[in-house]
Amino acid sequence: MRTTVGIIGAGPAGLLLARLLHNAGIDSVVLESRDRAYVEQRQRAGILEQGTVDVLRAAGAGERMDREGLRHDGIELRFGRRRHRVDFPALTGGRSVMVYAQTEVCKDLIALQLKEGGPLLFEAEALAVEGADSDRPAVRFRHGGREDVLECDYVVGCDGFWGVSRRAIPAESARVYERAYPFGWLGILADVAPSHDELVYARHERGFALLSMRSPSVSRLYLQVPADTDAQTWSDEHIWDELERRLETDDDWTLERGPITQKSVTPMRSFVHEPMRHGRLFLAGDAAHIVPPTGAKGLNLAVGDVATLAKALVHRLRTGSEELLDAYSDRCLRRVWQAERFSYDMTTMLHRAPGATAFEERLQLARLERIATCRAAEADLAEGYTGFPLD
Repeated sequence: MRTTVGIIGAGPAGLLLARLLHNAGIDSVVLESRDRAYVEQRQRAGILEQGTVDVLRAAGAGERMDREGLRHDGIELRFGRRRHRVDFPALTGGRSVMVYAQTEVCKDLIALQLKEGGPLLFEAEALAVEGADSDRPAVRFRHGGREDVLECDYVVGCDGFWGVSRRAIPAESARVYERAYPFGWLGILADVAPSHDELVYARHERGFALLSMRSPSVSRLYLQVPADTDAQTWSDEHIWDELERRLETDDDWTLERGPITQKSVTPMRSFVHEPMRHGRLFLAGDAAHIVPPTGAKGLNLAVGDVATLAKALVHRLRTGSEELLDAYSDRCLRRVWQAERFSYDMTTMLHRAPGATAFEERLQLARLERIATCRAAEADLAEGYTGFPLD
């Protein structure tokens, strides 16, 4: 089996890259270890930056997003029972974000790939990337009970943190930067209309809480919990009670409750692998970097990676120049580190760290007060949240 670009992983990064290459007339094959139902149902991110929205529209994958997605022009910060709204368009020259779940992005891209694109093989487990530093790299994979080899001109690893792609880069050629946080997010999906029309980020002495949504009738909410928490030890009533405490305000706002349909705990960590390229192997998305979800950056960073890489591959195959491919890692990492910084700042500002001192807690409140009273600080948050430039 042979193709120009072999893509490992059918998450949003791999699927979008395949779509961008297809639109440019470049063939690819996508290998995904899970089945289609799993890919279309796994709950992940739900906030699309302005740049991500623009890329999906330009790729021809934005029709349903524009019809069903929820444009948001701001977020609300809560601290000390107070509420402060951050107005994105007023602070960023008109940018906003879109609430549209990663599951829906994947559904749209899968449908397009199966209808118009190259091969998309589900339940095709990548076993190894071979010859990454040669001019004939290959992916050894298992599909339909037998092993096969996908020969490529280029291999792109979009297979997440635990995938095989990153392992093909020699340890002596790489540097890894990481931080583990001593808390996680207990997340729920609930069949109840959101209690606010925009996302609410709450800093509370009991811990962080986030009010989000997936649709006008489905709420997505999160609670800061210890990192080793088992979600099943929290009853539905306990979850709603704790959300109510942490989201409380001094006005008449109320939290609407409803049936919880899903609960799980998400670990919190920051991770960056440098470089994002080795020979003809390129890393994109979670294979190269992880951010805590507080800043809503994970999916958007993946889109930035593959938009940059698609442009570089098209340039190489049309002109013969390696200039943009050679610059891929450095260009992406500039954006990645800004997103890491933003996500770290949001996380440390809003979460109560175990053993935090009274001094540290007062600093958190001072940072929030600064955003609420200083337009420059507020604009910095708005610019980071709506997205750093893709290139």
